[in-house]
Amino acid sequence: MAEPKRHMDVPPGAGFGRALTNLLPPNWKVHLMEMSESVNVLGEKLETCGTDPETGFYRDGCCNVGPDDLGLHAVCAVLTDDFLEFSKSRGNDLSTPRPEFGFPGLKAGDNWCLCAARWQEAFEAGCAPRVRLRATHQAALEKCDLNNLKTHAADLN
Repeated sequence: MAEPKRHMDVPPGAGFGRALTNLLPPNWKVHLMEMSESVNVLGEKLETCGTDPETGFYRDGCCNVGPDDLGLHAVCAVLTDDFLEFSKSRGNDLSTPRPEFGFPGLKAGDNWCLCAARWQEAFEAGCAPRVRLRATHQAALEKCDLNNLKTHAADLN
């Protein structure tokens, strides 16, 4: 006996669903995968770093990284005046407001996703800010040693 014919024999990927995905950027699957599977340096689900001001390369409050984040903004830091001065001396003034870019300027106590290499540079210079490990993306380990991050942990007991 022959199998009954299905109501619609539509090949996978055809039809309405395909039309919708054609509206998305070519690398949408990569971004979706990375953000849905974001893991922190402790191997747990990545927590939010800061929303006031909104941080992250993608301004989603998290230190998510992706192929277009060349600076690897993976370290969730609790900023200090010393670090802000250090960053400014390296050509990255984070404390001055830039309203034309919607940037409020940062102050001591703000949580901010830093470039992993900049945090490492500050660590070596003796002025690294404290780190929220649960909100620091595992990609930070490409530039920073976990033990060094732990010595500056703001969220471990």
